[in-house]
Amino acid sequence: MRTAVITFPGSNCDRDMAVALEKVSGTAPLRVWHGDAILPDRLDLIALPGGFSYGDYLRSGAMAATSPIMRAVVEAAGCGVPVLGVCNGFQVLTEAGLLPGALLRNAGQTFICRTVPLMVENSQSLFTAGYQQGQQIRIPVAHHDGNYFADEDTLDRLEGEGRVAFRYVETCNGSQRDIAGVLNDAGNVLGMMPHPERAVEDDHGGTDGRALFEAAVRQLA
Repeated sequence: MRTAVITFPGSNCDRDMAVALEKVSGTAPLRVWHGDAILPDRLDLIALPGGFSYGDYLRSGAMAATSPIMRAVVEAAGCGVPVLGVCNGFQVLTEAGLLPGALLRNAGQTFICRTVPLMVENSQSLFTAGYQQGQQIRIPVAHHDGNYFADEDTLDRLEGEGRVAFRYVETCNGSQRDIAGVLNDAGNVLGMMPHPERAVEDDHGGTDGRALFEAAVRQLA
């Protein structure tokens, strides 16, 4: 299985993502720099990690979305290659137009760093097939701009098409309808603010994120 982790200036979870993917798949991901214009051939999955790309200047994820490599990521996603964006990676995916909506400053204007309960809303996707619909899991969050926003029509469409992947069980950051993660219309792009790569080993204090990676590996390997 060939996976790639994209690193931007300011990424700080790229190693965590790479370790999680290698632990589950048995193969180390290829590491790709934001300034590269071409992705490695025959990728099965692309991961955009958390962090503060370009220092979150201008707007979280906005500058990273214009990086040379993102043109290749958008093209690959359009061809059906699975793309996972976590935290800052989620912000980059919305800024790049691969996912609808935007991530705003948290309600209360505070950085949130704790493990939160999530509800699995869609267990039919490539990434969520390892969970049961309605299952509650616990995944860490660490963000300042995780307040998901979209207009009402977009929210209704996401709900109606089953594209809300995860929802916060308790109000976390002010996200509309407590949305924590969404899928694109084809189901091959997932963006989520919680960090599943920080919940794959017992030493992390929980392993509820492992099923996400295992589901993807099982279907792609």
